[in-house]
This record gives sequence, structure tokens and C-alpha cells, in this order.
Amino acid sequence: MKEGFRQSMAWLHTWTGLLVGWLLFFVFLTGTFGYVNAEVSHWMQPEEPMITALPPAADLLTKAEARLILQAADAESWSIILPGGRGSQELQIRWRERPSAGSARGETRSETLDLMNGKPVEYEVRETGGGFTLYWMHFFLHYVPQDVGIQIVGACSMMMLVAILTGIVAHRRIFRDFFTFRPGKGQRSWLDAHNLLGVTSLPFFLMITWSGLIFYMFAYLPAGLNTLYPDRAAHEEFREYGYGIPAAKRAPVDHALEPPAISMSQQAPLAPLAPMLADAEARWGAGKVGALMIEHPGRVGARVSLQSRETPTLGRQGRRDTPLLHFDGVTGGSIEAEPHREMWPGRFNAVMLGLHEASFAGPILRLLFVGAGLAGTAMIATGLLLWSAKRRAKLARSGRPHAGLILVDTLNLGTIIGLPIGIAAYFWANRLLPVGMEDRAAWEMHSIFMAWGCAFVFALWRSKARAWPELCWFAAGAWGLIPVLNALTTDRHLGASVRGGDWILAGFDLSAFVTGLFFVLLARKAASGTRVQAEGRVDRRSIEAVA
Repeated sequence: MKEGFRQSMAWLHTWTGLLVGWLLFFVFLTGTFGYVNAEVSHWMQPEEPMITALPPAADLLTKAEARLILQAADAESWSIILPGGRGSQELQIRWRERPSAGSARGETRSETLDLMNGKPVEYEVRETGGGFTLYWMHFFLHYVPQDVGIQIVGACSMMMLVAILTGIVAHRRIFRDFFTFRPGKGQRSWLDAHNLLGVTSLPFFLMITWSGLIFYMFAYLPAGLNTLYPDRAAHEEFREYGYGIPAAKRAPVDHALEPPAISMSQQAPLAPLAPMLADAEARWGAGKVGALMIEHPGRVGARVSLQSRETPTLGRQGRRDTPLLHFDGVTGGSIEAEPHREMWPGRFNAVMLGLHEASFAGPILRLLFVGAGLAGTAMIATGLLLWSAKRRAKLARSGRPHAGLILVDTLNLGTIIGLPIGIAAYFWANRLLPVGMEDRAAWEMHSIFMAWGCAFVFALWRSKARAWPELCWFAAGAWGLIPVLNALTTDRHLGASVRGGDWILAGFDLSAFVTGLFFVLLARKAASGTRVQAEGRVDRRSIEAVA
């Protein structure tokens, strides 16, 4: 090998990053919305009540119980979902009716109650994909089958991991360059920005890439699981058991040792729920109870389960990892639940999933995750621009245009600026499409790709020297005018949300405005004598020689 090891790693870092860079930019940017998906969904459904100070949980519980007694006294089960937490201001009740003759399960019904009087509220909430659709899109893509999308994103994630590790090897002065940034120095500035973003958020990049691969590890490497457990039902039980041994492989259970079943036909008054709520808040803290589930209310054998709204640990495997307290529904006494048996492989997977989704994070830590996600997006963008800047500098000296460079320049412009324009179009569509429109959520998603496609057409048609500032100005308007659009189409404008104390609504509008200011800065830089271009920061002669 003529080149040294470090030079070989630099070559591998460059080309692995380039080949999947545009898709990784899409994955990082849409995935970052996952850390604020509930907050984004709250903004995208302005018909919901504003999030303000809540009445005491005990009062809400009393109102919900009174409504359930009136509407569903003979139901098989009740559920009370208390307001609070991320993006939730609704008091909801649900009940499952007893199964009728010939059916195995009763129908489930629900109501949303007014927080003040406990009566049902009726308002039409617009259909929307919200922030959750943006988040899941970074796993599944969108217009491809889910299994195919998972495989494509997995392959790109593996190449991302290779790019990170080879970048560490190739970067000799990783600590020295941490304090180095030289603006206005052409491709050197892009390199400094790329290095600075990579070094400052390196632990996050390693964690988010590795945990994303663990997320669907059996989809990427299914041979072992398919060999040991060829039956699909065994697959599901294998995962449910915590990557342990499915029932077919375990020792049989002696059902003769189990206690006899309790008859649920006898009437018995339900114990007061307020003391159970007080017990749970004494253990978890005020406002930490998210829901109550009552099985067989008003009957012998009734059981009340209180669920915390927060998962205090890294591991997240659904409801079973969320703290629960169980009480006897007749006596009100506490019941010790049997702990869930989970194997260490399943626990490791849960920790990786919890890290990837930040399910354990509070508001401050969640904002840090958002910042790290945006830093990863910017690192990918600067890497793509750095590749283009280096090649353009070489071609400017020779005066030869190159089809590969033109392709990369177009992909850079269409993706780095076009995708943010597409996401802004998603929020514009949420406000402009008719509320009762059929397939409304699907058309919201279509708007992303239509706007993104228009940006690519513009990048192909317009010279890059002009297209960069013009698209940046368009992105600035698309994002910066979102608060104005919100004020013109709803009564949840910035003034109302600030006055009402709903800082989630206000925070979204302010974030959109700040994003618009960021693109104003990019547009001014791109239009100035030292404008930022897809091909790097070069002088006018270099631009004119190649453009």
C-alpha cells in the first residue's frame, strides 16, 4: 500500500461520507424532530387547549370518576389520563364495555373532559401527522415499504459509523483543532467548521449511530434468530420476554400451584381513588401520575393501577418499564406486583433505545439533544460542502468543469437548503389545508416532497452562484413567516400563547422565527463578496471560471 494508514482512513472517511451524506442529512434533520415530536404536534393542532397552569390532580380525578360512574358504571375497565407532561393539556377518560354475546372483547369508548367542570368537550381537531410522522420518517423514509426503508437507513448508518471512526483516525490534531476556527479562509473555514462540529458532539454521534443500529439489529442480521426460532410467533415472544428464551424452549409452568380465579360478578364499592393518588405522588412527586387504570370497577376483584408519566431510567421497553403502583380496588390496600423478568440482552437493547429517543430526558436535557442533532446535521452539511470546495479549487486552476462536481453541487443545494424548505412547507400546509380535508395528514407529508422537488428543479435551472442566496432567502421567508401565518389562520398567535402561558406554542413560533434569521444570515453571506456556496468559499475569479 503506497499511502500510509492515516491517508487510507482519510480517503475512506471522505468517500463513505459523500456517498450517503445527503440521505444522512435527511435522517439527522428529521430525526432531531423526534426529541420535540409531542411539542410539534401540539402546535400543529391549535384546536387543543393551551397548556397553562393545571388544577390539582385530585380535583381532576374526582371529576373524571364522576363522569365514568355516570357513563360507564357497568364497564369492564376504566382509564383516566391526567393532563400534564409534554404537549398534553387534556383530561381523558376511556372505558371498555363488557363483551356482548358472540364477541370476545367489548367496544372501547373515550371522552375528553373540560378541566373546570368535568363535562365533555367537543371540538374538531385537524388531522395531522404532527412531529411523530417526521420522527418515524427518519427510520422508514416515506414512499418506500417499511422493511426496505429500514434496510436503507441501516446501511447508511453503518457507513456513518465507518465515517466517524475513520474521521477520528484521520484527524491527527483533534484536540488542537477544537480551539481553531478561521472564518473567511475558503475551504479552510469549511474544514474548521466540520472539525469543530465533529469534535464537540463526537460522543453523541457515536451513541446515536450505534444505538440506531441496535434498534433494528434483528432486521439487519436476521440469520441467527431465524435459525433458532423459525416460527414468527416465537420471534415476537422472544422480544417480549426480553431477548430471553421463548415459552417453547422454557420449562412448563405448573398451573396447579396458581391461585384460583376470583369471581367478578359480585358487586363491591370502589375504594376512594384520592388516597391512592396521594400515595403515588408521595413516592414519585407531585404531578408525576400520568394515568389510572381500573379493572372491574364496582366489583369484587377490582384492581387499580397508577402509572407514572416519566421513565426515570435509560431503559425503555414500553409500559413495562414505566413505574406502576397497584392497589386493591375494594380495600384500597397496596399490592406488590411481580417484577418483570427480563434478560440482560433485552435490557441492553432497552438502554440503547432509551438513549436514542431520549425518553428519560427532562426539558433542559431534551434541548441539548436537539442541539446535538442539529450539530450532526450541520457537520454532514459542512462535510459535503468541504468535498465540493476542494474539488472546485482544483478544477478552477485547470479551468475544466466536471460532471461529478456539478452533480454534487446540485445535490448539496437541493438537500441542504431544499429539505428545510420542504419541512417549512409541511407547517404551512398544516395551517392552509382545509381542516376537514380528506387524507389531510397525507397531503401535509406530500407538501414536504413537492417543495423539496421544486428546490431541486430550481437548483438545476439556476446557476449555483445565484441559486444559493435566492434559495436561502426563500427558506428565510418560509420559516420566518410561520408566526405570521399562525396569527392569520388561528387564535393561537404568539401574543395569545405568551399571555396564556403556553410556552410550547410560543417556543415553536419563536424557534421558527430564529430559524428564519439563520437563513437570512446564510443568504447575506451567500450574496456577499465572500458568499457561502455549495462548492466552498472561493473568490469571484474561481466562481466565474467554473460556473
